[in-house]
Amino acid sequence: MKRFHWDALVLLSAALITAACSGIPRRESDQETLDRYLRYAGPPVDRITYLGHYDNWQTVSPHQIVLFTNINDAYLITVSPPCENLQFAPRIGITQTANTISSRFDAVLVKGWRCQISEIRPIDYLRLTKDLREEHAREKAEKAGKAQP
Repeated sequence: MKRFHWDALVLLSAALITAACSGIPRRESDQETLDRYLRYAGPPVDRITYLGHYDNWQTVSPHQIVLFTNINDAYLITVSPPCENLQFAPRIGITQTANTISSRFDAVLVKGWRCQISEIRPIDYLRLTKDLREEHAREKAEKAGKAQP
């Protein structure tokens, strides 16, 4: 009989925790992130020139990363299959020649794989960040307006 009470208590606790956590906003999904970058991505380019290092990178799908070459320049890079699961890579490398990354020639290096770059698309990152700031400001103003009686 005591076992039954213990199981009921555990189930009730789990239900309460689940209900409490349901109000916590989730992190944006990879698909939402990819869709946002695609809205600001330009047409594919054959190559990009950069200063020989990149500032950051973000995985947005199993075959795509966003490469930040500096604070304002970002590129959506797609690699050819069978290279996948970029989202699990702790770090990457990028091949280049004379500070130029070329699609169909250079590669993303990850976990011993040489993932050939099939497409490079510049992202209008300044416009993206400006639009995000405006969107957050509108949301904040709407919340403030609803909070006042």
